Amino acid sequence: MDFNNTQTIWMQIVDWVFEQILTSAWKPGDKAKSVRELAVTFEVNPNTVMRSYDYLQNNDIFINKRGIGFFVTENAVEKIKEIRKKRFMEEEVPVFLKNMKLLDIDINEIINQLNQ
Repeated sequence: MDFNNTQTIWMQIVDWVFEQILTSAWKPGDKAKSVRELAVTFEVNPNTVMRSYDYLQNNDIFINKRGIGFFVTENAVEKIKEIRKKRFMEEEVPVFLKNMKLLDIDINEIINQLNQ
């Protein structure tokens, strides 16, 4: 994984997990990779992965079965979509709308582009 400078590493790992779940590479009920395994894979400190897993657990995407590991929850896809939609509306839509205004792009131009 190539980490970027625009987002914390632990949040980039969260987004990677989101992708695994949204693409069905990891399904509800599946056991997630261990913290150590993912830390080795991404060449990061295990504490960084643990911070990601804590976030995922606190947002009901993972459940921790003590002594066994982390598992994808049954409603993980819905929770991820909820989180991603909120982030999209708060972070990306304002930038998009600002650019539309700066470039004098009419909403009809956008609709026409989508219909092509």
